[in-house]
Amino acid sequence: MDRDMTLEITGRSAADIAASVRALIERGVLLPGDPLPPVRGLADDLGVNRNTAVAAYRQLTTAGMVVTRGRGGTRVADRSPVAQEGFAADSVLRDVATGNPDPDLIPDPSRALAGMAGRPVLYGEPVIDPDLERWAAKWVGADLAPSDVRLTITSGAADAVDRLLAQALVRDDAVALEDPCFLTSIHTVRVGGYRPVPIPVDDEGMTVDGLRSALEQGVRAVVCTPRAQNPTGASLSDRRAADLREVLADHPYVLVIEDDHFSMLSRSPYRSLIGPAHRRWALVRSVSKFLGPDMCLAVTASDPETADRLAMRLTPGTTWVSHLLQRLALALVTDPDIVAGIEAAGAHYAERNEAFAARLTALGLPATAGDGLNLWVALPMPARDVSEQLMRRGWLVRAGDEFVLSDAPAARRLRLTVHDLADAEAERLAADIAAAVRAAGGRLAPPGME
Repeated sequence: MDRDMTLEITGRSAADIAASVRALIERGVLLPGDPLPPVRGLADDLGVNRNTAVAAYRQLTTAGMVVTRGRGGTRVADRSPVAQEGFAADSVLRDVATGNPDPDLIPDPSRALAGMAGRPVLYGEPVIDPDLERWAAKWVGADLAPSDVRLTITSGAADAVDRLLAQALVRDDAVALEDPCFLTSIHTVRVGGYRPVPIPVDDEGMTVDGLRSALEQGVRAVVCTPRAQNPTGASLSDRRAADLREVLADHPYVLVIEDDHFSMLSRSPYRSLIGPAHRRWALVRSVSKFLGPDMCLAVTASDPETADRLAMRLTPGTTWVSHLLQRLALALVTDPDIVAGIEAAGAHYAERNEAFAARLTALGLPATAGDGLNLWVALPMPARDVSEQLMRRGWLVRAGDEFVLSDAPAARRLRLTVHDLADAEAERLAADIAAAVRAAGGRLAPPGME
């Protein structure tokens, strides 16, 4: 900002100072991202004790009006909506930005529903259905290094991450997120009032230097996708996972949350950040990618203390997950035909993404298919320029800017969901992307230079 905001902030008590700042925000004098005066300078100008200014800023932080960014100071919170996954409403364009699984590959639950009769579940019963718990213990148990594992059930992965952060953090605590990041994680951290600290992601997943830097900045939690990272498709390598565990070994009480969202569909092995001696951790596996987004259910494995705190937020009688839904999920994942169909679906997503990456590479846009539902396509220019050209050709895509946390230059990536395109559609989209790059002033790689 060009002007000195201390000239407009008034008050002698913490409540009055906070009310003054709130009024400036509500009147639009202070806009999202605008810096507030340093605490010491504000206290000196108002003639109050420094602790009074600190208390005023704390009230504003608790209310979600401002955020603290460490060395970046205190700034007005950004309340603009975060982009969401899913189909674009009312669009006449062909939407290849959805991030959705193929509906034709989601199992039909009709037969399982017909056989779900059973006794009713009453208040005070366990959060997790005993039969589902036995199956889930085998599903996650073989992949976890810690020996003392507790299980619970949440209404999907986003619900699990939200509750896990809420039971461990307070507003304005720092949370490490992958950069670029899953849209729902960005939304969860922003709504919770936490301070996101970006960790760069490369082809092997979350970077070691990025994690080390985040821990030095005092993060209280780390949210990581061990495989099929969204949007990049990256999966942790053995070496990277070991290096990250080594860094975390000196921070055993930092909450590590692994969102293994692609699990049963993944073409990559599960490799974990969670070491055998880590004290605060959770592994979240949702069923939404292979049983469908409407199956709002996730298995959460964690250390005992985290599990106890999470269970308190899911007490039967308040917000526990329906046991009918739990029984349905169990019936589906224990049906051999459906399990075979899930495996075939994972192979389908991988094959279609690889085929589309090959099409782009042949046209002079070198591309590699990672794991997951989407492709993360590199461009020779800002993605917004290419996405605008594609809209003129009838396509709706996602520019990489929506997934980026850091203040880096405009992203040169597109995230595409192409697995449900017929061959002719895929050929046309690839050709249109190449044409859009040229129309926006970009250059394609010469043949043989992929």
